[in-house]
Amino acid sequence: MAHHRVVVVGYDDAELLDIACVTTTLDAVRMIDPELGYDLALATPGGRPITCSTGLVLNGQAALERLRGPIGTLVVSGGLGHERAAGDERFVGHVRRLARESERVASLCTGASVLAAAGLLDGKRATTHWHFAKRLAEQYEQVEVDARPIWIRDGNVYTAAGVTSALDLALSFIEADHGPDLARWVSRAMVTYLHRPGNQAQMSMFTAAPAVDHDLVRKVTDHVSGRLDADLSTEALAAVARVSPRHLTRLFRAHLRQTPGRFVRQARVTAAAQLLETTDLPVARVASRCGFASAEALRQAFAREYGIAPSQYRAVAATAH
Repeated sequence: MAHHRVVVVGYDDAELLDIACVTTTLDAVRMIDPELGYDLALATPGGRPITCSTGLVLNGQAALERLRGPIGTLVVSGGLGHERAAGDERFVGHVRRLARESERVASLCTGASVLAAAGLLDGKRATTHWHFAKRLAEQYEQVEVDARPIWIRDGNVYTAAGVTSALDLALSFIEADHGPDLARWVSRAMVTYLHRPGNQAQMSMFTAAPAVDHDLVRKVTDHVSGRLDADLSTEALAAVARVSPRHLTRLFRAHLRQTPGRFVRQARVTAAAQLLETTDLPVARVASRCGFASAEALRQAFAREYGIAPSQYRAVAATAH
């Protein structure tokens, strides 16, 4: 049986850890079961060596321009050179071409800017390193940037926060391809925690949203935070702010880069996650306290935001402490 073909795209000033986390994790499968191993290749412009941001040099195994599909997984690395790569029309064009010939496409860290430049994130929810999230959102308004999760799947496109979250994404690929048991064995071989769910990495004081500097928007967000189980429809929030729903939406887009509805959903899911992690309340009670109509509504929101069920989040959080 042919091995799953993985092509990692690199460029000068790429992040070495982005590349190594994916390739080393996937290669561990071969060490455990050679029949299930991945075929790995680093593709670079012209197949030339690339100088990573650390100054170390990696040799390319394939010329980006001459690569042809089919490809199992196409991964674009991040790094300090991402803006130069995203601004290179030929480079971006080849990534776009190869994406059409790939079963799944992924970016690591700032590699999301390359996928965005190629139009591959249009209309999709995506993440990147928290430090670069605002800039990505400003440069590519058609992308729904969410800096909270460590990785996001939208269709067959995956984006990861980069650095060590690349390892988490690689483990998720192994689980999808070969099942949880093999992924667990690889995580042991890597001496890493298995299954950091997508919401875990960037939920920290470093990624908390800055205080809103618009009085009216801050009034509404404070109202939401204190009344999660109330009617928080856009119309209801507009009444609190004494403006029209359309004007409130414009204000939220301008100052929070999201709609009032999206802000409310995120606030409710985040509060639910905290209750799941810190209390023994039944899921139905958590759902009610956070404004969800039912446990099923909470489950759907959790799956949409974090890619896992509330019960799975609780189990993972319990093993992490």
